[in-house]
Amino acid sequence: MAQTPASTPPPRRYHQPVMVAEVVDLLTPIESGVIVDATFGGGGHTEALLAALPNVSVLALDRDPDATSRVPVGTRVRLVTANFGDLARVLADPETVRWRHEHGARDPDRGHVAGVLFDLGVSSHQLDRAARGFSYRQEGPLDMRMGPDASLTAADVVNRYDVDRLSETFRRYGEEPNARRIAQSIVRSRPLATTSELAAVVAAAVPAAARRRRHPARRVFQAIRIAVNDELTAVATGLDAAIDALRPGGRVVVIAYHSLEDRIVKRRLVAGSKGCVCPPELPVCVCGNVAELRRLTRSALRPSDTEVAANPRARSARLRAAEKVAA
Repeated sequence: MAQTPASTPPPRRYHQPVMVAEVVDLLTPIESGVIVDATFGGGGHTEALLAALPNVSVLALDRDPDATSRVPVGTRVRLVTANFGDLARVLADPETVRWRHEHGARDPDRGHVAGVLFDLGVSSHQLDRAARGFSYRQEGPLDMRMGPDASLTAADVVNRYDVDRLSETFRRYGEEPNARRIAQSIVRSRPLATTSELAAVVAAAVPAAARRRRHPARRVFQAIRIAVNDELTAVATGLDAAIDALRPGGRVVVIAYHSLEDRIVKRRLVAGSKGCVCPPELPVCVCGNVAELRRLTRSALRPSDTEVAANPRARSARLRAAEKVAA
């Protein structure tokens, strides 16, 4: 059998999962039941959880048919092509309900799930495929849809939004300080058809100092991607559904890659961990508010230096987790 030359790099995985050890450690206390992997991707987290937890089954979601059609799954996995923002609908689907009851048979609380994992953002596979249009470093069409359910494409945003709406998009979703200059330059340069054209227009629009740091199109591409896929709405909606679906003692783990996502996650977990919110001058509680969560991470966990060296895309990851303490 021919040997692979030592100098040949290993093939790139479909998607390199981030902070796998931390995810497994946080979900290991779950001895049985169903865990939802709301962002299946290449299945790396699911694979690790199934190996570590022999009495657990995984309900996996991914809005990208390319992900769900390529990855083999076993009898302990149900794979659904869906946006995690639609988690409540997926959990209520009769077929999913039947599967959850069958595969949560050892769980006394089969009406709820034992855990939920979100690994937010774009996958390595989506970034690496130029035809998906996510990367400002490769020539590709202005697409950026994570799945066919997205009603917009990047071309729609770039070529149809007026200056004000483009500026607001870049400012809100990319926290881009040169939002208006870039928007004006894009409108003057229309029509734009490729990622390379867009990246060049953005680079020419920003001051020289900005070009000497990270790629000047990074924030703009992030902003367009978030707008196309309505990502922030999905994060808020999906996280609410996950917390509602958890059994007492169940856990939710979220990995975010930029401050906008992480802020939504942090605020929701903090809000859920608060009990009485009555003014301190009241002698007794009248609000009736009871904490539904116990935060497992007071501050976000970060990937190790070793992991970042092996997978630079993990650098911006922030992991937060909480446990359900009340129905």
